[in-house]
Amino acid sequence: MTATQQQWRQRFSDLLAGNHSATGDPVDAGARLVVSDPDGTEVFRAALARHHRFEDDDDQVIWIRPLVGGQDTGSGYLFNLNLARRRSLSVARADVVDDGVEIDLSSGQKARIEPADGPELEQLIRWEDFANRLTPEEDAALARLDADSWHGRYA
Repeated sequence: MTATQQQWRQRFSDLLAGNHSATGDPVDAGARLVVSDPDGTEVFRAALARHHRFEDDDDQVIWIRPLVGGQDTGSGYLFNLNLARRRSLSVARADVVDDGVEIDLSSGQKARIEPADGPELEQLIRWEDFANRLTPEEDAALARLDADSWHGRYA
């Protein structure tokens, strides 16, 4: 692995973990994904769960969990885990740029992983409150990022 790959992977991991918090508390920080078409038009934006996985046998695939959907039920925020499922980023090139990581995707689109704020940080906080209800087994299953669908509670 090159020094550039190590650098962007480390920044990617730090962003998702919240290791860029001004207060030093990772709960105050997280990451969002912004995807743009080749013409620069934004086509997707979402907060990211704190877990990710670099594919073992393919150095250019990253598994993430964008936090989409969810609703307030009055007794807490709930997510449908079949909607907030894992997604892959197929990396053609990546670099640390400013405070984030810019990725040229194999599809021709561009992805930027950057510090979350506003609605995306609020969504991450709701996700973490929701995740506190999961059993340790459910939490570990989500963190592995190895399944395309969810069977069980919150499906």
